[in-house]
Amino acid sequence: MKTVPTHRRAHRNGVLKSITSDQNGMSNDSDAETVDSEDEEVDGLQDGDFIKIAYTARTVEDERLVDTTDEEIADEEGIDTDEQEFGPRTIVLGEGHLFGTVEDDIIGKEVGDSGTVVVPAAEAFGEFDDDQVRTISKDKIPEDDRYPGAQVRINGEEGFVETIIGGRARVDFNHPLAGDDVEYEYEIVEEVTDREEKAHGLLDMFIGLDLNIWFETDTVEEEQLVEDEEEADDEDADEDAESEPEYETVEVEKESLYIEATPQLTMNQQWMMQKQQIGQQLIDFVGVDRIVIEEIIDGGGMGMGMPGMMGGGMGGGDIEDALEDVDIDAEELAEELE
Repeated sequence: MKTVPTHRRAHRNGVLKSITSDQNGMSNDSDAETVDSEDEEVDGLQDGDFIKIAYTARTVEDERLVDTTDEEIADEEGIDTDEQEFGPRTIVLGEGHLFGTVEDDIIGKEVGDSGTVVVPAAEAFGEFDDDQVRTISKDKIPEDDRYPGAQVRINGEEGFVETIIGGRARVDFNHPLAGDDVEYEYEIVEEVTDREEKAHGLLDMFIGLDLNIWFETDTVEEEQLVEDEEEADDEDADEDAESEPEYETVEVEKESLYIEATPQLTMNQQWMMQKQQIGQQLIDFVGVDRIVIEEIIDGGGMGMGMPGMMGGGMGGGDIEDALEDVDIDAEELAEELE
């Protein structure tokens, strides 16, 4: 996560104070006066603000499309627009959701403003490194990928095949856009203030899914440390210090953000790899106590059926086979059920 620059925090939260001094630099009762001003008011958007932004990014040198929120532009570039949704994206300023150069250009602007900014290669996708173009044995490349331009993964590194001569292959392990400056054209579409819309926007940005979410206040049990209110003498205090801390179960209210666990969510690779980090960002940015992932099973699916009924249920042999698979004795289970 990107750290908020110190000068921005000072600009937003600082209080200006002035003190007049005498010629010796020392303040005195007659000449010195302390003036406290109210917090400085800042104009325009600032770090921590949620905004919806429309943008298109292209390489400066050859105008290759890097990213866009415009479906028409994507379609013109031959991108399959059926595979993803397009439209203004929700970001949080100051959190690294865009390149820093772009965010710096947005700070202080208003909804409806637009701008164009160039992100240097070093900040974008890195400078091109000749040492990342390496010669390897072609046997390390799957047969179906042994052609120039093929994207390959070798020893955990992503690269592109440049040439194959004899038993050797040249593979470029640089990012495809390494060395390219990138120009962003953007428009600030909206400032997002609704909490549910913020949560939807963050989930879309992190994992690209529009999920069913809702807020609830739950009463849950929680273990809390018991603190003695009565003062104890030194001897009792020593005994207490040696004893284990005592806890009690209390009921507390927690504001929860519920997210429906759809198959698309549970199988989403980004969610599987970064569930904890995504959940923590939702807690921090939306202002809830916890995230609850709720799995809903309705009556529309095909049930297991009852043995011997409608021809579709498990037969007795199937049940016995299933019990064997989990190491459960069928006779013992029958006795328990009786």
